[in-house]
Amino acid sequence: MVVASAPAKVILFGEHFVVYGEPAIAIAIDKRAYAEATLRKDKLIYINSVNLGVSGFFKGRHFQPEKDKATLDKLVPIKNSVTKVLGKANETIGVNLDIQSDIPASAGLGSSAAVAVSTTAAVGYLVGVKLSKEDVFEIALDAERLIHGTPSGIDPAISTYGGAIIFQKGKDFKPLDVKLSIPLVVGNTNLERSTGELVAAVRRMRDYYPSIVGEIIKIGGEIALRAIEALKRGDLKVLGELLNINHALLSVIGVSNEALDHLIYAARNSGACGAKLTGGGGGGCIIALTEDSRIKKVIAAIERAGGTAFQARKTDEGVRVEP
Repeated sequence: MVVASAPAKVILFGEHFVVYGEPAIAIAIDKRAYAEATLRKDKLIYINSVNLGVSGFFKGRHFQPEKDKATLDKLVPIKNSVTKVLGKANETIGVNLDIQSDIPASAGLGSSAAVAVSTTAAVGYLVGVKLSKEDVFEIALDAERLIHGTPSGIDPAISTYGGAIIFQKGKDFKPLDVKLSIPLVVGNTNLERSTGELVAAVRRMRDYYPSIVGEIIKIGGEIALRAIEALKRGDLKVLGELLNINHALLSVIGVSNEALDHLIYAARNSGACGAKLTGGGGGGCIIALTEDSRIKKVIAAIERAGGTAFQARKTDEGVRVEP
């Protein structure tokens, strides 16, 4: 038996603006997905996702669900990671895979990428194939393509390498050396949303008001650059102010909503240094930069406002095989 894990992520600055070439900053947080892999005596691949409540067997391309056929789409990306690793090992063996996760699903926190990364590492270690972190990233990115079509790669990169990264379209991911632990409260609206639809809506607005929205996008990029300096200095006050400004810009381009704003203002009014939506918007999660002494108060305020909340911190550790 082998267990591997990989972290979730939050985008601190730059979502949506990154589509137009501006920088974005993402960090790994200390919520993890765990994949437990064991060998089977037959050649079947069995996958059980505890959090999603779905499970089933794969024999080649044939799928037999344990509960209902609707589970296929949710398990195929995980199976894809397993078969990619077995292909590298030149093995045709059976594997049991049990997935458990601390990461809320469909909340913009990179849950599917963390599962793909942890699965890849666990199966690789199980069958004795040496995978570099670049190998793990590439296999997980391939799984993400089955879910998101044309993902940026930021989610599997963070889950694989951990820490903080700067991402800019057309450029390689760049590690960001940050000593600050970045104390956060993550608030979840528990509302589902379509990132693709939101990205398309922003593009329509930009096409209709190019001179206005174009300037907003540039300002978003300037905020990310200033945030990099504040992160290096460990300046929570400036970071909080920049989070607030960034959220205001995201509201202007139409990707926030009443549910997100309700949680954001609850967090700010209870003492957070700053707060904004994280990810695509339209639902999902907010992040609130919060000094340690106020974390419990901010969590309580978000929950009173109708969300669910938890404390999170940056983690420098990416994928790992558990002892």
